[in-house]
Amino acid sequence: MFVCTLLTDPAAPSLEPALIDNLRNAWGGGDVQWLAVDEVAAFSLEVMPDNRWEVWADLQRMGVDLVIVPLDGRRKKMLIADMDSTMIQQECIDELADVAGVGDRVKDITAGAMNGELDFEAAIRERVGLLKNLPESVIGDVLATRITMMPGGATLLATMKAHGAYAALVSGGFTAFTSAVAAHLGFDENRANTLLASDGVLTGEVGMPILGQQAKVDALVEITTRLGIAVEDVLAVGDGANDLGMLGRAGIGVALHAKPAVAAQCDVRVNFGDLTALLYVQGYARSEFVSA
Repeated sequence: MFVCTLLTDPAAPSLEPALIDNLRNAWGGGDVQWLAVDEVAAFSLEVMPDNRWEVWADLQRMGVDLVIVPLDGRRKKMLIADMDSTMIQQECIDELADVAGVGDRVKDITAGAMNGELDFEAAIRERVGLLKNLPESVIGDVLATRITMMPGGATLLATMKAHGAYAALVSGGFTAFTSAVAAHLGFDENRANTLLASDGVLTGEVGMPILGQQAKVDALVEITTRLGIAVEDVLAVGDGANDLGMLGRAGIGVALHAKPAVAAQCDVRVNFGDLTALLYVQGYARSEFVSA
């Protein structure tokens, strides 16, 4: 058994009942359950539809996300999340680079790395090198003035944790940022790279080993083993090429507002919803959401 969930932008909910009924009838689905009025609806399916991706493409043009996952075990026991452009709306290194006056160069490298066009480790070394001699105090300034949380993130964390889930923030970014974001949102632990500094300025180097795609997979396996749960019990979310390993390994891997090259490799894609979409995909109704 599967469950089909249709979602729209929560800031402008526009899901038409007729659309849901027509699709449910065409696919022979079960009764429709509205998880949020005008925003999210779901119904069960006996089999995966052959024309799933054709329908998905049609719905994308209407501003609707279509997600189909197995019905059994869809409420997960753990969340593992990327940070940059996932739990927050920015790329931290791009914001630091902007302050340092090398923003355009670093943004180009970041885009290439996140699209999988550049080697991640080489790209992070090159970008960090461009930050050499930037005052370490700038990190705090960027956190305070340039970093904003992705909508729905606090509710996602609060709701999953209220139901006993564990939450890990695992980023190819930097611990100076993940520690603050993790504390703000309520993650149980965080892992990231380390910006090296000396005498109050950045050295232009990053601590080794670099946390990239394989390190995220390793974190997923290590944490689930420690918790005594299976990788199938995990919901993973990310947007970049370095997230693909953990997205593919987790029970549900969500490409959130992801780069096209990344989304194309993921079965669960959220382009219009915010982070609360991850709750709907697990079957939570809006009435079950827990405020942060």
